[in-house]
Amino acid sequence: MGLTIVLLFLAAAVVFAMVTGVRIVPQAKVMVVERLGKFHRVASSGLNILIPFMDSPRAMEMRAGNRFTRNTLVDLREQVMGFETVQVITHDNVNMEVGSVIYYQIVDPSRALYQVENLALAIEQLTMTNLRNVMGGLTLDQTLTSRETVNTKLRMVLDEATEKWGVKVTRVELREIEPPQAIKSAMAKQMTAERERRAEVTKAEGDKAAAILQAEGEKISRILRAEAERDAEIARAEGHKRAVMLEAEGKAEATRLTFEAIHTGRATPEVLALRYLETLQELGKGDNKMFVPYEATTALGSIAMLKEVFANEAPAAAPEAPRLPARAPSAAAMSAQALARNAAANATLPATRRVQPPPSDE
Repeated sequence: MGLTIVLLFLAAAVVFAMVTGVRIVPQAKVMVVERLGKFHRVASSGLNILIPFMDSPRAMEMRAGNRFTRNTLVDLREQVMGFETVQVITHDNVNMEVGSVIYYQIVDPSRALYQVENLALAIEQLTMTNLRNVMGGLTLDQTLTSRETVNTKLRMVLDEATEKWGVKVTRVELREIEPPQAIKSAMAKQMTAERERRAEVTKAEGDKAAAILQAEGEKISRILRAEAERDAEIARAEGHKRAVMLEAEGKAEATRLTFEAIHTGRATPEVLALRYLETLQELGKGDNKMFVPYEATTALGSIAMLKEVFANEAPAAAPEAPRLPARAPSAAAMSAQALARNAAANATLPATRRVQPPPSDE
């Protein structure tokens, strides 16, 4: 009977030793083992044998949501810890509520257990205090527009403070920033005013661009009109020049043909004298004109020649022929007489108006 009890007691001890001495640690987790109350080793993932009544795992208090739990397994994966919004005061004395999220990883489980009493609570309080410090050095506009700067500063401060706890802070994010309602209303009005200002500036720039384009268009139009007028003037001048040249060529050709006709027809001196007098008459037309022939003797000789021509053409009067009524002279005779009178009048001008012949050698 007593032997049975001993065997039962030994069996119970073996079962208890197997239950308490054999531990299986999951992947990405470790277990801190103490021997007789002193740190012994860190049990890694897999099967681990503990000595009963001598080795025991050390529990760590962690945060799960809003609760703190104790567990003998230490998770080595990156963990997320979110915090409720806290009241902060900016550099320009504006109260606001800021919520944050921290990402951290335990790199040394023994230091995380023995260097700090409650790791989760320590990280939470450290994050809140440093968040207030960082936000207190920034203005309202900087906190709203420089979140990346705030995240970087806060991560550097937390990483430096938690290094001795065996914790690596990988990232810190500002989850939300809630200014007071009055600040929100002011910001909304400011945004509306800014958008209206941008609209006015955009409209003014559009009007300016339109005015510039219109002025450039008018400038180009005036330049084109001036060039067109210039080209038209040049074309008219070239046309006038061509017309004058053609007219001069026509006159030259007419003069050449006239002289050829005179030389070919062998004009008599009487015909030339008549043409000369007709030319003088044409030149003397109009008021306030005076023409003095260069050679007055030639004009007088032409007049005398014409007189002889008309005298030879007149028939001798019969001594006893009856007088007939006076017959009107012919048109040719009247023209010749008029030319003779004009030539004689020009020849008898005062000496001051006539061109004096050059003095003779005598």
